[in-house]
Parts: sequence; C-alpha cells; structure tokens
Amino acid sequence: MRILIIAASLLAMAAFTGCGSKAAAETDKNIEMTDSNTTKYNDAKIEVATTAGNFTILLYGDTPKHRNNFLKLVKEGYYNGTLFHRVIKEFMIQAGDPDSRNATPGQRLGAGGPAYKIDAEIVFPKHFHKRGALAAARQGDQVNPMKQSSGSQFYVVTGRKVTEGELGQLQNQLDGKRKQKIFNELALAHRDSIIEMQKRGDYDGMRALQDTLIKQTEEKAASKPGITLTDEMRTAYSTVGGAPHLDGDYTVFGEVISGMDTIDRIEKVETDSSDRPRQDVKIISMKVISE
Repeated sequence: MRILIIAASLLAMAAFTGCGSKAAAETDKNIEMTDSNTTKYNDAKIEVATTAGNFTILLYGDTPKHRNNFLKLVKEGYYNGTLFHRVIKEFMIQAGDPDSRNATPGQRLGAGGPAYKIDAEIVFPKHFHKRGALAAARQGDQVNPMKQSSGSQFYVVTGRKVTEGELGQLQNQLDGKRKQKIFNELALAHRDSIIEMQKRGDYDGMRALQDTLIKQTEEKAASKPGITLTDEMRTAYSTVGGAPHLDGDYTVFGEVISGMDTIDRIEKVETDSSDRPRQDVKIISMKVISE
C-alpha cells in the first residue's frame, strides 16, 4: 500500500533528522544561507597531477565549506597517492577515498573518508551538473536526508548530451522534486500524528492525512513559481552534456577549467564489475595555484 511506504519514509526521515519539522526548517535555512552568504571567498584554483595526465579545477567561492575543506586536504597532501576508484562512462569519475591508497587489486572501495561530513551547499540552478562539474559524493537520502557531503570524496562529471525531449523531462523532474520537498516538509510537521496513527493501525486516518497534504502541496507549488531550466543549462546540456538527474541533490562546488582531455582518458579506462579501473589511475599530487 502506498500509504505504508510514505509513512515508513517519513518515519525514517524523522529519525535521521532527529527533530521532525525543525530539521526541515534547518535544511531550508542552510540553503538560504548558501544563496545569501555574506562571507565572501575568492574562487580557488588547484592543479591535479595524475598518472593519466594533469587537469586544473576551479573551486567556487560561494560554496565556502566545500572550498575550504578541499583546500585544507590538498595542503595536507590528503589526496596524494589515492585512486580514481569509480569510473562510469558517460557519467563521471570519482576519487578521494583514502582507503584506495595502496589498495590491493579487486579491493572494494568507496567507503573511506575523514570522520566528518560537510553540510550541503546546493547553489542550484547557478551551479549544475554540466560536463566538467566538480561535485561532492555522499551517502543516499535514506540514511542522509540532509544531503551532507563526504568529507573527502568527489567526482567530476563527464556525462552525455541531452536531447530536446529529455530537456522537457528534466523540467518535469524539477517540478516533481520541488513538490516532493514541499510534501516532506508538511508531513514532518505531522510526525507525531503519523507515528500515533501507525501504532493504532489507523490506515484510513493516514490516507486522509496524505490526501490533505497532497492538496496542500499542490496549492503551495502553484502559489510560487519553481525552478526552471535556464538558457545556460539548456545550452550546456544539449551541446557538451552532463548529468542533470543529479541536479539539486548533490553539492556542485567547482569545475574543471583545463585538462578535460585527461578526464576523458580516465573515463575511457577498462573497469571491473564494481566500476573500479582494472589499471590503477592514481592522483600523484595536488597543488594550490591560487586561493
């Protein structure tokens, strides 16, 4: 039954956020702070040397937590000797797992990192998943509803070109994500009631509440325009490509500004069933060019 699935997801979200509707409000506050950040940081540049060649990345000043953390790790030499441990053609290349340093052949990777996460800094639609975008990996929503980023793992988008028809579908997905976000916020405000109704087995009451929240969601969505695909996004996705299905869910905090040929070489390497390159592609070093 759909109502049971919705109830279970709401309870899970409440458990992980730890404070019901207050957590949803704090999520919104975080995004608002990102959009209106008063502390100004310069964009920073990092040169990355790999066994497949070099490339240069720009770290955005308006995602300061991710910018500053990445700079800190680079200066510590954290990434030196680590691998691009996950490579998927027409999608992305991923690195930053410290467990990949000196990893044995066939070793499963992707769970390593420092003992902290980074608060989401999703500045969308200004920053989106175009080809060459630098973004933070993270755990899935079921265990990470606040969309916090890994403390070290990152990926560079390679992606593919998007057709005009797919662009229309993307707009529908954006609208759907927005409505889901509104629904979740409304539902979290009724967390205690949902728990009590579930305990009593009051499925009629849960269904009635769901219908009410869906109606309120539609009304709120109609009262204020949502995010639409910008001309920049349409042009980028249709001409150079990207991974638009990730937009709004992961923090994009930079982009490759030179050396995409290196990224392309890494993307084309042969991989195993776990998407790990069969021939190691290693980060030799990273160097701060400017900050």
